[in-house]
Amino acid sequence: MTTNHRIALIPGDGIGAEVLPPAQQVLDVLGHRHGFSLSYTSYDWSCERYLREGAMMPADGLDQLRDKDAILLGAVGYPGVPDHVSLWGLLIPIRRSFRQYVNLRPIRVFEGVDSPVRGARPGEVDMVVVRENAEGEYSAIGGRLNQGTAEELAVQEAVFTRAGVTRIADYAFSLAARRRGRLTSATKSNGIIHTMPFWDELIAERAAGHPGVTWDQEHIDALAAKFVLDPAHFDVVVASNLFGDILSDLAAAVAGSIGIAPSANLNPERDFPSMFEPVHGSAPDIAGKGIANPLGAIWSAAMMLDHLGHPAAAKDITDAIASILAKSDTRTRDLGGTATTAEFTDRLIELL
Repeated sequence: MTTNHRIALIPGDGIGAEVLPPAQQVLDVLGHRHGFSLSYTSYDWSCERYLREGAMMPADGLDQLRDKDAILLGAVGYPGVPDHVSLWGLLIPIRRSFRQYVNLRPIRVFEGVDSPVRGARPGEVDMVVVRENAEGEYSAIGGRLNQGTAEELAVQEAVFTRAGVTRIADYAFSLAARRRGRLTSATKSNGIIHTMPFWDELIAERAAGHPGVTWDQEHIDALAAKFVLDPAHFDVVVASNLFGDILSDLAAAVAGSIGIAPSANLNPERDFPSMFEPVHGSAPDIAGKGIANPLGAIWSAAMMLDHLGHPAAAKDITDAIASILAKSDTRTRDLGGTATTAEFTDRLIELL
């Protein structure tokens, strides 16, 4: 029997609605080849919906997603709606309610894509940032007092739990063991007195259970510099919510284009659906022009297939991405070409 996967599509804002259809096209090609099918349910949850109805998604939105096998999201955010409204009204409730505590961001320098960093060469830079995705610095604990006065203040609490740190550490060490056996932990324990020493202690504790993985730790400021000076050194980097967010965008820029970068929000236990999304955001400056690079969404779709148990199909996609970048002169504008989103997608499907 053909396996059918139920996929929730949330195009969201800006170019999100332009990059998800190419991802669907690629998914359907691979489903036909590898003997599985995908059924899609689309949701109009977005900033446009917020402006129209006062909420990014309906009150029962999470219940509507709960029975899906995976979620494929385009982008969230648009001028006129504050970012904290759009994120806390859609992305963060999905991530936290569905315990998607692993944010996985692979970064590669592909042949044919020039990195702005001289030492970042194709075939040498291939890393994964494992970002803790459910607690850390992005908690909702805190508040503001005396607003509008000279005594105004804001308090934001970071939350690090033993359960939260150990599960992300175990995931990262296990991933490193399947890759090149090297892990780097991002910290700032020389300046942050409570949470970061706690993080360091738990990383060291979990390392003992993974003797085949070589590991070290780097202060976040020095690590950011080394991402630029020697990006080929890194294999798996594990970091807290804030540090992982910043490092993964930096690494994507080192790779030559944030338009290519994918991400996965994983619930490794599979008690809930996981969510897959490109890193590039809604890009309102080019929305509606049909020139967005679909590769971030397509690579995210490949990560979704791998999560759903189709690693060969996922590899077909990443191989095609590598091929079109190395061997084809068909490029979107962010990569120095003139191709539209549709033209680029057509060429990629030809390669598939």
